[in-house]
Amino acid sequence: MIELYERIREFGSSRLSMVLTAIDPELLGEKALFSEGEILWEALDGGFFSQNVIEAAALHETGVFCIGGKRVFCELTGHGKRMVICGGGHVAIPVIKIARIVGFEVTVIEDRAQFAQNAHEAGADHVICNAYDAALDEIEGDSDTYFVIVTRGHRHDQACLEKIAFKPHAYIGMIGSRRRTRMVMDLLAERGVSREVLDRVYTPIGMDIGSETPEEIAVAVLAEVIQVKNRSQRAGGYPKEILRAILGDEPLPGVVPGPEKSRALATIVNRDGSAPREAGSKMVVYEDGTIAGTVGGGLSEAETICKAVAMLQAGEKRPFLLHSDMTNEKAEEEGMVCGGIMDIIIEPVY
Repeated sequence: MIELYERIREFGSSRLSMVLTAIDPELLGEKALFSEGEILWEALDGGFFSQNVIEAAALHETGVFCIGGKRVFCELTGHGKRMVICGGGHVAIPVIKIARIVGFEVTVIEDRAQFAQNAHEAGADHVICNAYDAALDEIEGDSDTYFVIVTRGHRHDQACLEKIAFKPHAYIGMIGSRRRTRMVMDLLAERGVSREVLDRVYTPIGMDIGSETPEEIAVAVLAEVIQVKNRSQRAGGYPKEILRAILGDEPLPGVVPGPEKSRALATIVNRDGSAPREAGSKMVVYEDGTIAGTVGGGLSEAETICKAVAMLQAGEKRPFLLHSDMTNEKAEEEGMVCGGIMDIIIEPVY
């Protein structure tokens, strides 16, 4: 299976692809990687997915589907969500911090050296200290990229938006008063930027929660970004942290790196009720119980870790489908605020 994850990392976000996993007991764990209707990799040559390629290739969103009379979990691949913040001023700093907390890989563009350094110290993954338009030439953008424009003046906002409007994106948000942002929009429309794209820009940026301080504005911005992200129906995927843990070729906090380290991948394939994580959420479990990622915490996660560790210690290579029911009486017994039902496939990595 390692080859599958290497292929996923190789493609990155350069092409739209999806991983299909059979969750029917008879075929549990059989996998295939599809892109644009073509099988790029299959666990078994001429296997189940090759025999049902037309039905399989028609899937296009995360969820459980029935093809060839069998239940299959489908998810779009990806490397997690990326945020590009144009500007490194007083609003950008808390945006960086909160974006990192909620799982975004953050790139900051700032043309002033000291402010660029501030962004680096705030925890940005990447900082580009250059003129905005030149720096944006280095950013490709894709359907998982969220652009946040919080520069120090409308001239810079305009330069950023004019570049970003022609890039693939999941979200564009721009700070500023309605008068200032309308002026920028009208000017860009006159310069040939698509009015359709401009009309989709979130401006003034952030949810209207009466924000006043930079920290409150950052909360409003991230709330809006998260709302947009969760409407996309593109849960799951393979964030960099998960791929690093699966492939074992880069160190993780608290984990001894190495491809020889025994580990298993746990993925939520189905959820119902108030379970905290969406289908496609992942966690890598090592034989010593160390984890990367999460399937929601609480008793369900503890059950998953225990089962994965037992499988690894027994040298088990077959996957296992764990049914975790945290509803009603069981949830109350454990003192849980919310319950829910999850099906989690646990697959030893080899």
